[in-house]
Amino acid sequence: MTTIIGLSGSLRQHSYNTALLRAAAALMPAGASLDVRTIHGIPLYNADDEAAHGNPAPVRDLKAAIAAADGLLLATPEYNNSIPGVFKNAIDWLSSDTDESVPPIFTGKPVALIGASPTRFGTLLSQAAWLPVLRTLETKPWFGDRLMVPHANKVFDADGRIVDAAIQERLRKFIAGFVEFTAGAGRHRPAGME
Repeated sequence: MTTIIGLSGSLRQHSYNTALLRAAAALMPAGASLDVRTIHGIPLYNADDEAAHGNPAPVRDLKAAIAAADGLLLATPEYNNSIPGVFKNAIDWLSSDTDESVPPIFTGKPVALIGASPTRFGTLLSQAAWLPVLRTLETKPWFGDRLMVPHANKVFDADGRIVDAAIQERLRKFIAGFVEFTAGAGRHRPAGME
């Protein structure tokens, strides 16, 4: 079984990106699962707080889930043509390594980016802005396909279901490709990352 964590970078109750991940979970191929998570409950990163108290419970839980998963699917909104601050903040917490007994969770981890936005460009600039971060974290990004959903307000209904058949098919193909990549990457993980 290939397990993937889908992490939404939005705090909105009716987030298009969380809805996109839920749709992806329903389209997973046989032998794979997608566990949809959000960044709710993660405080602003403060190294003093971390040194005094360690990782907050939401960070510890998410770290454990990502460490145990075979891959990570980031669903990123786009704010002011870049990465949302709350999403980057969550990744900053997750990448901190004050506990040296826990190996870095991102090193060698297969990662893919998707995103939905009501704008006509989707999340083009946000996804591009994530690339240096993913490189710094030494992830294994998948570049086999791209999925940037524009005009998300017309793609999803009021209940967060995809009503655009073409987008749904693109999402299905994207997920199948990333699952295949992740399954193959798991066989070639660096020593100590099993």
